[in-house]
Amino acid sequence: MKYRNAKKVLPEKLISEIQKYIQGETLYIPKQETKYQKWGTASGGRKMLDRRNAAIRKSFTSGSSIQQLAEEYYLSTETIKKIIYSQ
Repeated sequence: MKYRNAKKVLPEKLISEIQKYIQGETLYIPKQETKYQKWGTASGGRKMLDRRNAAIRKSFTSGSSIQQLAEEYYLSTETIKKIIYSQ
């Protein structure tokens, strides 16, 4: 999270109004809900996990056991089950 000085980005009238509620403290202003991105969207982590999960499902359909997949992907058998049986 980047720190920004309010005097450099907000009009003085708005700063005066905010100072009625808080002064000299750090204030977090969240993004608008429409600006949120789902986890991993910006970094590509979500796509990587989606590809991995698709490969796990395909291997299971092709005959690999849950135990084999857990060992191959370094995941618990419970996690493999969640991946296989979800969606």
